[in-house]
Parts: sequence; C-alpha cells; structure tokens
Amino acid sequence: MAVSYISSALLRGFCTLLLLPVLGAAITRHYTFNINYHNVTRLCHTRRILSVNGQFPGPPLIAREGDQVVVKVNNHVSNNVTIHWHGVRQLRSGWADGPAYITQCPIQTGQSYTYNFTLTGQRGTLLWHAHISWLRATIYGPIIILPRRNESYPFQKPYKEVPIMFGEWFNVNPEAIINQALQTGGGPNVSDSYCINGLPGPLYNCSKKDTFKLKVKPGKTYLLRFINAALNDELFFSIANHTLTVVEADAVYVKPFDTDILLIAPGQTTNVLLKTKPDFPNATFLMAARPYFTGSGTFDNSTTAGILKYKHPSNNIKKLPLFKPTLPAINATGFVANFTRKFRSLANSQFPANVPQTVDRKFFFTVGLGSNPCPSNTTCQGPNGTKFAASVNNVSFALPSVALLQAHFFGQANGIYTSDFPEQPLTPFNYTGSPPNNTMVTNGTKALVLSFNTSVELVLQDTSINGAESHPLHLHGFNFFVVGQGFGNYDPTKDPANFNLKDPVERNTAGVPAGGWLAIRFLADNPGVWFMHCHLDVHTSWGLRMPWIVLDGPQPNQKLPPPPSDLPKC
Repeated sequence: MAVSYISSALLRGFCTLLLLPVLGAAITRHYTFNINYHNVTRLCHTRRILSVNGQFPGPPLIAREGDQVVVKVNNHVSNNVTIHWHGVRQLRSGWADGPAYITQCPIQTGQSYTYNFTLTGQRGTLLWHAHISWLRATIYGPIIILPRRNESYPFQKPYKEVPIMFGEWFNVNPEAIINQALQTGGGPNVSDSYCINGLPGPLYNCSKKDTFKLKVKPGKTYLLRFINAALNDELFFSIANHTLTVVEADAVYVKPFDTDILLIAPGQTTNVLLKTKPDFPNATFLMAARPYFTGSGTFDNSTTAGILKYKHPSNNIKKLPLFKPTLPAINATGFVANFTRKFRSLANSQFPANVPQTVDRKFFFTVGLGSNPCPSNTTCQGPNGTKFAASVNNVSFALPSVALLQAHFFGQANGIYTSDFPEQPLTPFNYTGSPPNNTMVTNGTKALVLSFNTSVELVLQDTSINGAESHPLHLHGFNFFVVGQGFGNYDPTKDPANFNLKDPVERNTAGVPAGGWLAIRFLADNPGVWFMHCHLDVHTSWGLRMPWIVLDGPQPNQKLPPPPSDLPKC
C-alpha cells in the first residue's frame, strides 16, 4: 500500500544515511529508476499505469546538500519518457534537467539515460516527475535534501519527518484525455479524484480502504514535507483543529509563520512543523485538500482526505469523534493573496537573500489563454468554435522535433528555433479588462537569449482572455525572488516603489494572481537552455511555455560542458 511504502522507503534511506562516514564530505548516490507498467486499483477502477520501480507514488530520492546524484533511468514502456528533477538548480548540468525537446530528446522504448547532477546550495523538499506530455500523472516522487552532515535545521529538530504528496487520479489513461483535447480543441476531461500519497481517501465512492493515515504521538513535533504533484490544480489543505508552522518553501527556508490552511500550487513544496496536542485528545482529525480555481472551464471539484490519528496510551479505544477542517471557498483569491504575502526569506548571514538590487534587463510577459483557428472541414470545441490555446506574450510555444539545448550547444539553431521572443506584448491592451475582439495566438518556437550573469526583472501579467486565472509559473535552472505582486494591470511607474528587495521569498514556482501580476528577479548565472512554463499541464500543453537561453560566461567554470555520451537521440 502507498502509505507503508513511503515510510519504509524513507526509513531505508535514512538508515543508509546513518551508515555514511561521519565527515562532512559529500558523497555520490546512485539510483536506478525502471519505468514499467503496473496495475493500480483506485475508486473500484483498475488501470495499467506507468510508474517507477513498481511504486505509486514513486520512490523518494534522498541525499544531502552537496551530494552528487546519479540516476539511471531505464524505459521499459512503449511511451517516450524523460524525468525532471523539479527545483534542482542544475548548475552547469543542464543536460540532466529533463524537459523533453528542451534539454534532451526523450528516452525511447528499451533505451536508458543516466541523469548526473550535484545538489549545490540547496536543502529541503523538492520533487521529481516525468516531463513529457501528461506522464507525470503517475510518474512522480519526492526529493528530500537533508542538510550537510553536522549542520542542523534553523528550527526545532522534528521527532519524525513525513512526506505528503498530492496527486490526481484518472480512471482512464491521461494520455488519451490530453490527446483527445488537443484534437478537438476543447477543455480536457478532469480527474476522478485527488490523492494523498496515492490514496483518494474516504470521501470518494469505493475508496474508504485507500485512505492515508498519519499516526502521531502526543506532545511531539513532526516535519511534514508537502508536495503538490497534481496535474492541473492548486490545492488548499488543512488538518482539523491543528495549526501548522510553515518553515520552508521550494527547498528554501522562510521566516516561520503559523497558519491553519495551506495553499500549494502544482510544482510547489511546503515544509511545515506540526506540534501535536500535549495529551491524547479523545478524537481523530480529518486532513483534507481541495482545489483553488478561478477559471471559467470545468475542474475536479472534489476533496481528498486522510486521517490524523493519535496513538492511545493503552490501545484500548472506543470509536472516537472525527473532526473535519474548514477550507476556503473554491475561488478565494483574497485568501490566496494574503497567504502568499506571508512568505519571506530568512535573509540572515547564514541564509542570505541575494536579491539583485539593480537589474540589467527588464521584461514584461502576458500569460493567459487564447485560441487557434479550427482547421477547415472540422468541428472544434473551444471558444466560439475555435481551439483552446495558451501563450506568453501571445506566442504559443511549439515544441521542436529535436532538443533545443543540443541545437544551441552545437550552433545548429537554423530551422529549429529563433531568438526573437518578444520582450513585451507586441500589441498592448487592457490586460485584465474586457478582452480584445481578436484572441488568436501566434505559434512558434522562439527563445529569449541572456548573456551570462545578466540580472533580470520579469513582470508576469495575467490576462482576462477566456477567463482570468491563476498561473503557477515554474522556471527551470534557477530560483527567483518574488519582489512584488498585485491585482489589475501592472503599473511600471507606481508599483516598483513597493517592491520588497530586502527579504522576498525565493522560489522556483509561483502563482501569477488571477487578474493580476507577479514581479520576479533572478540572476542568469547558469549557462544552458531553461524552460519556463505554467505548471498546470493543460496550459503547458496549449502552449503557455517558453525557453531562456543563457550564454556561457568567460571563465571555464561558467561554461556548459559537452553532453554525456548516452544523451538520447530523437
């Protein structure tokens, strides 16, 4: 069962760590990921899924800050596969980043590829997942980066650590769902349930036995490592009658703050401390997650739940009352704005916030939905008979047929991509007001080129075309600082005065507010080709994605090394 596997696998990982030399020296950790078919039953539906090592969710990758990680991925299924190590900086190891047709061609049936990277300057919780089409629906797992040996957490040492992964379960193959949607131009069918560690929980039909149970002792502190691996939904989460203390986001420590409710977008992680009640409470407590959604389309409006169960001193317990949490309204954008503003970097001498104080280049990107014309002699199910699309600065990105990083590295861009991605919208409009009459996107494989060590300020502006919606934007290869956010249209004369350049949160994935904007800064200190996309996979599939190309620097340690010999071929 998914629950027992997570704890036992973690236990094995921690036991391995305990056997290591006591020196602070980093080591190399070897993993083998076998992509296989595997039958799983949920909600009384048995489906043949793709998984890693026969586990759903997949096995945890456990290492320490500074360790080298080597993962051999063997593809035993008919689908092409890649794995992305979400949030890992990949300093000068862009060949190991994983997005299909961006940094590598996919691993074909019967082929293998070895991902090799070092965990530099990062500690905390991240995730790994497939990065081609919608395969990450079942191919995902935790990355747990412990502090260096002899270094401690900047908060109370927990009694126990537990990863809690949110996912989505589909009774049918998600590949069939997205392929059909791309063909018809309509919105894809939604998932049949959400899951906690692969288990939907008792609020769904035929699912009571598939419930995650977190067993705790009174008077202890637990570190819960939350990961949202859902395909298309941001999720609210709460445990009845318990307060959580947020201590980290996206593998970066934050100033601790207390909350009863979390919001986690796909691709985001949040570490929290749960202090259990001092005495046995004579009750059990439901933990629940359900979506935050502001768009106009359909979505999976259901709730996944697990049980927080206290260990009774005598084990002689009668049936206990069950308390249920209260979650915000589905479209509680005000709550979301207040919650996201609470995240601040520690910004101290040990964990500084190196926010670029001045910027070399400023960019303004619109992000949102749009449409493509319906091919002649066909009927389309998108807005007004068109096909749904999504774009950045009205460019819906078309994946190339070979990997961009190879084309860039070997100077073979011609016919593969162009370097003319627009730095601001070519046709400005009232972005959050009434949408323009023409909502057609342009389609192309365009990249934006940055010199090494360029400091960048990027404002991401949501649009109201086909409905204002929150977009969790993920940048590969970097962390960025969220220096500002607001509702309505960004005002370049007034809004920068309110930017936080002292202790902004540092993340790899952040939500562009529904009907609003997000301002981020980052230093382009990592040569390679780095994907930036909405982490709602339906929007990525529709084209809300673009690549940054960061050129080599002058020094040898500022250049991207050549590709490994086993890099897959297209």
